[in-house]
This record gives sequence, structure tokens and C-alpha cells, in this order.
Amino acid sequence: MTGRRADGYHELESVFLPLDPEGPLADDVKLALRTRPGVEFSLRGATAGVPADRRNLAVRAAEAFLARVQPLIGVAITLEKRVPAGAGLGGGSSDAGAVLRGLNAYHFGAISRTDLEALALGLGADVPFFIDPEPALVRGIGELREPLANPPSLPLIVAHPGPPLATADVFRAFATSGAALTPPGKLARLLPLPPVPGAHRAELWAERVINDLEPTATALCPAIAPLLARLRRVGARAVGMSGSGPAVYGVFDDETQRDQAFARLRLAPPVRAWATSTMV
Repeated sequence: MTGRRADGYHELESVFLPLDPEGPLADDVKLALRTRPGVEFSLRGATAGVPADRRNLAVRAAEAFLARVQPLIGVAITLEKRVPAGAGLGGGSSDAGAVLRGLNAYHFGAISRTDLEALALGLGADVPFFIDPEPALVRGIGELREPLANPPSLPLIVAHPGPPLATADVFRAFATSGAALTPPGKLARLLPLPPVPGAHRAELWAERVINDLEPTATALCPAIAPLLARLRRVGARAVGMSGSGPAVYGVFDDETQRDQAFARLRLAPPVRAWATSTMV
């Protein structure tokens, strides 16, 4: 965190790395236009804690788009959830971004990229990123993005301790914690990462991993700390918390070492883990 605005939003400086869209942590969003107005919504998969009605961000995105472009046309959305709710992994925001992107394609680019991002920002601070998710240095409240040069493709284990953690609760606790803010530009000065392979890539990433929200989130969800320690014990070169948590990740030298570590994790429910990688 680099500051807080008068409207209560926190200014941030963060690296956003999308996960493999073919991996286990990728929701599946299907759209079908209808002749009658309104949004029909079907939810499947990892539905715990996910709204199945108009509160769902995917539905809100469709309603906002159709109200702007074609209120007499409707859409049926089928959402297969794989990203757990309240994890700090951007699952809901990515669903909303996919809906906006898909509907705009259906309507032959009826909304310009600038206006589409403004529509996305009205849904959530990180939704604009998912209009076209590419590795980026993100500033502001999430609306200012700068593509990363030489983005790393990092083999990861992503793990979730079980209970969800509301983003608003984490930011509220952080605001009252008295935690020091990170000086603006500190992260930017550490980037971009040199295009080096294997262990050197992971070691360089380890030097740059920091999440100002991690102590606050850990106070709210103490299971975060032992899960990070577990990832280190099985060989992660770097560990950290994703977003506002409580999902965490471990970075490995290569896919082989990641898969071997994943086999050694032996986590007991409600803890879950996935072997994946970042997208370049």
C-alpha cells in the first residue's frame, strides 16, 4: 500500500500476474445471447460462498453492459467456478472481466476500450485488469496499469487455508493497524525482472516478494502463517500471499520440482492446493 484516498480507497503498487487459463484455477464462463431481455445465470462447481443471484459480479457486469448497449437483448451466463470465493485470487473480478470482454465481442466492439474499462472500474477496482489480463505493474486503485517487460512464467503451488477472507475486512483492519506504507515507486524500481532461467528466476522473484496486507490478513486468519511455512519446507524458493488473502503461493525452480513438492504437501481439509503457473 502506498497511500489512502479521501474516498477511502487505498492506493497500491502491485504486480498482477494472471494464472494459466488452462490450469486448475481458471473459471469457465460461457455466454449465450437471448432475444428476451435480462440475465439468466447458472452457477456450477466450487460454489461455496459464491452468490448465485444478481449479487454475482458476472451478472452485474452483464446487466451494466446490456443497459449501456442493448437493453432489449438478454444473455444466459453459465459459470463453472474453480477459483474459491474470498481467496484474494481475483476470481469474481476475472469472471466480470470475461463477461464484459465476451459481450463486447458479441456486439462487434460496441464499447470502446476506454469506455469498457470505465464500466469495469464501476464494478470493482481490479475488474479493468481482467478486460485483457496480461502481466502488469498496477497502480492507483487498480486502474493504472503498465505492461511488464520480460514477465516471468513461474511454476507455482497455490494453497488456500480453508476459511474465506473478505477483502473489505482486510483493508479495514489494515487502515486501523498503523502499519507503515510502502514508499511509492519502490516496487517499480525492482522491475522488470531479467529474463533468466530456472533457479535464478525464482531467486530474483524471492527478493521482490512483499505484500503489505500479509500481517493484517494473518492476524485475521492465523492459518496463513503455517501454510506459508509448509510451502517453504517442501522447497519453494519464494512464498507470499495473493492479494488480500488468504490464498498463498510458493514459487519453484521448474515444473518438475513444483510437482514433486505438490506430491509431498499432504494437506488435510479444509486446506486445498493447486499446481499451476503464471501466464506470460
